[in-house]
Amino acid sequence: MPTTCVCTSQMAAVRLRLFFPLFFFLTLPAFSSSSDVDALLKLKQSFTNAATLSSWVPNSSPCSARWAGIICDNNIITGLHLSDLGLSGKVDIDAMLEIKGLRTVSLVNNSFSGPIPEFNRIGALKALYLSTNQFSGQIPLDFFSYLNSLKKIWLSENKFSGPIPDSISQLDMLIEIHLENNEFSGPIPPLPRSIKSLDMSNNKLQGQIPESLTKFGANSFKGNEGLCGKPLEKACDEKGESENSSGHVMLIILFIICMIIAVALFIAVRSRRRLDSDFSVLSRESMDEVVQVHVPSSADSRESESSRRGTGSRRGAAKSGNADLVVVNEEKGVFGLPDLMKAAAEVLGNGGLGSAYKAAMTSGLSVVVKRVRAINQIGRDYFDAEMRGFGRIRHANILTILAYHFRKEEKLIISEYMPKGSLLYVLHGDRGTSHADLTWPVRLKIINGISRGLQFLHSHFSSHDLPHGNLKSSNVLLTQDYEPLLSDYALHPLLNPSSFHALFAFKSPDYVQYQVISQKIDVYCLGIIILEIITGKFPSQYHSNGKGGTDVVQWVLAAISERREAEVIDPEIANTPHSLDQMLQVLQVGAACTESNPEQRINLNEAIRRMEEVKV
Repeated sequence: MPTTCVCTSQMAAVRLRLFFPLFFFLTLPAFSSSSDVDALLKLKQSFTNAATLSSWVPNSSPCSARWAGIICDNNIITGLHLSDLGLSGKVDIDAMLEIKGLRTVSLVNNSFSGPIPEFNRIGALKALYLSTNQFSGQIPLDFFSYLNSLKKIWLSENKFSGPIPDSISQLDMLIEIHLENNEFSGPIPPLPRSIKSLDMSNNKLQGQIPESLTKFGANSFKGNEGLCGKPLEKACDEKGESENSSGHVMLIILFIICMIIAVALFIAVRSRRRLDSDFSVLSRESMDEVVQVHVPSSADSRESESSRRGTGSRRGAAKSGNADLVVVNEEKGVFGLPDLMKAAAEVLGNGGLGSAYKAAMTSGLSVVVKRVRAINQIGRDYFDAEMRGFGRIRHANILTILAYHFRKEEKLIISEYMPKGSLLYVLHGDRGTSHADLTWPVRLKIINGISRGLQFLHSHFSSHDLPHGNLKSSNVLLTQDYEPLLSDYALHPLLNPSSFHALFAFKSPDYVQYQVISQKIDVYCLGIIILEIITGKFPSQYHSNGKGGTDVVQWVLAAISERREAEVIDPEIANTPHSLDQMLQVLQVGAACTESNPEQRINLNEAIRRMEEVKV
């Protein structure tokens, strides 16, 4: 937290001048240097199939030129996020050691093989993600002895074997460890009590589960026939080994019963849906059956007592009388889980990141409760800090959250309900007055509002690769006077890596064709919305399988190249007096935003500047 010093005397001013040189040199950023560039180029040479790192070129800055996979903070390289790039070969640890600010390494979902590289030489490392590769063999028992700053270890989906290194027990700051789907054997060593997220399933582990880990569910240990003790339904014998019991049979029976119930409920809900078949894609937005929303009570939560101890930042939780719900924005009042449990609820949809419900409380406030199942692997402190940061956001075109609920297996994010719904629904699914209100001036207002909101996010989350990351018309909500509010923003750092595909950003040509993640993806997504609004067509880009809708990008580009742009304008606005030129100007901006090559795509500020020149 920056400190402001008000000096009221000459002596104080002298002291400030005397200390300034020391303060200056202590806080001077270590900007990424030519040595960092050389180190990264050397690292690139150690990889095979490195065509996806084409942005790594000499005589450019990794931070300002946004090299693929390079994470920077104040122009200091702090992370290498080289996931999903098809890389293989050797990992040059010597090159990594030359990057002094390096704190995070991710090689998730590549084709590296052989023994684990000597990441233990990078003593300042805080997070190591190696999941979904072909690494194999035994990890040296003292591997983690020199990684005292390590907080997150992800080694899942590899072929590691042998015992889990007992040096992990020395990592006092460790909060996440994922070793699932390997061939680790032997007992589970004692692990720090600081761990919040753990998965050791589907290995060959044996013996009694340490008492400190019994707080985790059985799924964290399933698939290890030799493990016994809580939370598994296997008793241990006098030697601490698994006893044969009827536990397997009981689990199978329970599983079958649960599956039968789940199928029955699914059929019942499906039978009650009342959706227009022409707009089946809108089922996520406009399901209107009424259901009972189950929200866990405080008695169900192991976290409740710790959250009650908080003060200040948890003021909203304390006021509500139920600390399981933390209110981070009191502008709409304070409420708690009991208020939500009593509310009449409607299903709004079930998307890639989770399900959403409308809850109308007796106070008159209606909220949207999002059960985000894709955020199950982060700790409470981190989640709390992010949610309270979201709660402080104030912008005319950003939907600020009101509250959240945290449990290990349950994350709820609560925001105000917007009666008009999403832009997707009003534009494509509603044929009533709301759709009729979408005149050209209103559509231009919506476009400009979305652009201003996105510009704010790019400033507020400037260090994020994806300041929004999931920008599409279903995540643009409309107020009563058609002011757009962006929702579901800045979630990328919170998501489990396996859920990244649920973000619209990962359907962009940047990722699909080039495996590049950058802020320019948000510009591409903005372009899709612009073309969607002007043409009135549902974009096929929103479908995972590409079936249904119109490829608005190719359709518009073909029309522009053949000089028949006016033909793609939505007929409902095409005859607006004296407005065709304005529509064509904005159409050109949308086309420039959806350029498939991110290097040739216009930036956000340029897009906004060009749209601001369009006056109704």
